[in-house]
Amino acid sequence: MSDMHTATRYHLNAPALIQVEHLTRSVTTRTQQTTLLHDLTFDVPAQSLFAINGPSGSGKSTLLNMLAGIDQPTKGRVIFAGYELKAQSENALARWRGHNVGIIFQFFQLIPTLTAFENVLLALELGGGGGLRRKDWRGRARVCLDTVEMGAFTQRLPAELSGGQQQRVAIARALANDPPVLIADEPTGNLDSVTAHSIFQTLTNLTHQKKTVIYVTHNPQFASLASARIDLLDGQIVHADGTTAIITPLKEVHS
Repeated sequence: MSDMHTATRYHLNAPALIQVEHLTRSVTTRTQQTTLLHDLTFDVPAQSLFAINGPSGSGKSTLLNMLAGIDQPTKGRVIFAGYELKAQSENALARWRGHNVGIIFQFFQLIPTLTAFENVLLALELGGGGGLRRKDWRGRARVCLDTVEMGAFTQRLPAELSGGQQQRVAIARALANDPPVLIADEPTGNLDSVTAHSIFQTLTNLTHQKKTVIYVTHNPQFASLASARIDLLDGQIVHADGTTAIITPLKEVHS
């Protein structure tokens, strides 16, 4: 791995919402230690559509979990608007995540027995309402569904919706508690290309509403839609655009 003296550092003037500093994630078993991420340093600009791109096994999902405070680094740190995630207890991280991060899943994860409206309302219930009074939750759920162009489908069950519509409801659910960041792991992995581009347009529109959207993809075309990105290979950053990052030359990744 390249160090600070030999790595290439790319700079960005836009303010960073998330700072990742020398992040390493290793998993140890009785027989060996495997390093999933090796000494990553980069920033996520505020209100960006930020892509984490790379082939299967490059560490994308592991990194996404660490940005959400789900997994903890072996070394290094993640700083979210001045808040260091590693320094907090699991309960504190769960409370922080409920207020600051909305999660969008590849397989939607909607509750099949609840309508689109009820799925968003449940997210408000579980997340404490995003600071709203309970009597305002129903209005908030409708606003979230309108934001993703699902206002006409509030009373439909997930089985009555297309894949793209289900993902839009999932985005509305992630917006429910008004978090500053949305994270998505392969958000279009189960969608056709036309629907996928439509979903990315929705995610882009959210950045115009002061949201930061971080997504994982193995598709270079979808990575190219981002306003900022990093490309991972074997747990190291080999390319960056629109962000401050330390890049590891490919020859050092393979050495």
